[in-house]
Amino acid sequence: MPVLTRSAGRVLGPLVFALPALLLACTDAQPPTPPPADPGPVAVDAARDELATLAAAAQDRHLVAQYVYAETGKPARTIAFTSANDGSWRVDVPGGALGGTADISMAATSDGLFQCALPSAGRPEPASCVRLGERDDAIPRRADPRIQHLLTDWLDVLTDRRSPLAVASANPPEGLTGTCYSVDSTSASLNAPLDVGIYCYDRDGTPTGVRTEAGTLRLAAPPGAAPATVQLAGPVVVDRDPLDIAAPPSPDPSGSPSAGTP
Repeated sequence: MPVLTRSAGRVLGPLVFALPALLLACTDAQPPTPPPADPGPVAVDAARDELATLAAAAQDRHLVAQYVYAETGKPARTIAFTSANDGSWRVDVPGGALGGTADISMAATSDGLFQCALPSAGRPEPASCVRLGERDDAIPRRADPRIQHLLTDWLDVLTDRRSPLAVASANPPEGLTGTCYSVDSTSASLNAPLDVGIYCYDRDGTPTGVRTEAGTLRLAAPPGAAPATVQLAGPVVVDRDPLDIAAPPSPDPSGSPSAGTP
């Protein structure tokens, strides 16, 4: 083992005592490691709360408004929406039935839920209405144009924190305005509580637009004042069924009498 000389010991001695102090000083100079940042859930919860607040304002927003509804491969349609002061509502849907050849109106009043057939090229008869059930009943799938849900009962889903939804802030899609949120379903069921897409609202609760896989609905002009209640488009009849959304089947040529058949 090598032996330190007295002179070497005099040199190393101060270093031996100084080294721990230097290491301690370096250790103290290093900033503490910050905890891992995970703002995701906080941001998601904030977006969910913001959308619920705007949807609640939309439920209280009574107005008369026109919207343009555009679907890929189809001409744009003007949708008339009335949310009356008594809570009744009406949505007029051009081309909403019989494969786009008949105009209809969906309405909910204190007397129930209605589908009204409007005079149109595919159905020139006077307007008449069919009662579908109580105002909160589900519309039969075959008679449901679905557009009205964007402005009416799907607001209940957006305000309910128990709904299986994932919500995030989103930029307004082209042509839409307002504060927008991306809404997706977290349910494993095939029957999602609403159509996933981007939902946009003005700060006063006015729905300014919705984009889903089915199409895009956008506010066409500033809304007007709401009436006290909505009026059905025509009298209620009991001798007909609601109009189907799909086009009626084409006549089967094989079912017609052949030539020479008496």
